[in-house]
Amino acid sequence: MPLLLSRPRQQPVLLVLTLLITLAVIALPLLSFAANRLVSGQPLMLWQVAQSWLLLLPLLWLWQGLWWKPRRLNLVMALLDAEILFVLLMFIGGQTAAQLANSGSPLARTAFGSGLWCAAALAILLAAEAIRQLTASTPWRILLNLQIWIVPLILLLSGHLDHLSLMKEYANRTAVFDAAFSQHLLLLGGTLLPTLLIGLPLGLAIARRPRWQSAAFSVLNLIQTVPSVALFGLLIAPLAGLVAHFPVLASWGISGIGLAPALIALVLYALLPLVRSVVAGLQQVPQEVRETARGMGMSAMQQFWHAELPLALPVWLSGLRVVVVQTIGLAVVAALIGAGGFGAIVFQGLLSSALDLVLLGVIPVVALAVVSDAALRLLSALLERTDD
Repeated sequence: MPLLLSRPRQQPVLLVLTLLITLAVIALPLLSFAANRLVSGQPLMLWQVAQSWLLLLPLLWLWQGLWWKPRRLNLVMALLDAEILFVLLMFIGGQTAAQLANSGSPLARTAFGSGLWCAAALAILLAAEAIRQLTASTPWRILLNLQIWIVPLILLLSGHLDHLSLMKEYANRTAVFDAAFSQHLLLLGGTLLPTLLIGLPLGLAIARRPRWQSAAFSVLNLIQTVPSVALFGLLIAPLAGLVAHFPVLASWGISGIGLAPALIALVLYALLPLVRSVVAGLQQVPQEVRETARGMGMSAMQQFWHAELPLALPVWLSGLRVVVVQTIGLAVVAALIGAGGFGAIVFQGLLSSALDLVLLGVIPVVALAVVSDAALRLLSALLERTDD
């Protein structure tokens, strides 16, 4: 018996996550049912939701697996249990929403409750932890994490979740959602291009002249300390003044509010992580590599392209990954000055006290950030493998 009691300590993360999932499913409401989108919903607990007993099966398997040694087969079972639990949460939520919609008012809304959101998020974390222990390969980790979403996407595309209040908000605002998605991508692309054009040469110059690093990073660090809303606000007056003195700027789409101040602020925020990664990438190139390149008669430009760049590129991609994820998040706040994007949906939902509308703007931002992060991590891992 002491041996059995000691085994869960070998995988404390899985133990904590399983405990939290169990508490979320039992103690928090799985769903919320409201007469319309503006009133507070009535919580529906585990025992009030049909077919919710199915959730107990993967939970029992998770608890049983904690008593085994964390061998490969047991980690695979933990991954499968977490996936099954995640899919069941989505399936039961959609099924219950459809049943309530058919038996109630067409204005009634069924939404995921705090228990379902927490249990689903924790199940994804548990699956990610099992994958982390299963393999050290970054490409395999990314692929295994992506396959978790195959069945939920099938449920979504098949219309199984259409009766949920979140999907009803999407159906009512499809055109607005598509426009917000396009504008968010425009903010991301409009930030990345000037950031790369400014940040890469600046980072290279600083790396070659170490005495400049203190002054350059002091300025870039100072910009990072300014709150995003304050920086957006500080740019309104100067840009409005420029447009007043040079009216031709207005024909170019530049004004005190809108896209121009948002892009300027986002670029200023993005410079620090990119410049720092450029400098760090070049600094970690071994001196022996540079000396070998010089000994082979390479010029400074050839030394950079053939010796330094291949070794520094994975670090640069790590910095670019930070820039992309940071920009996707900060672009939400840019909606406060009329830049659009998913932030416009989020703030519209906050002003109208419509939680589902807020989620309609937040979830795509999180998904876009996660997918972008995974894509750049995969690219970085492939480059490192190629260099090896």
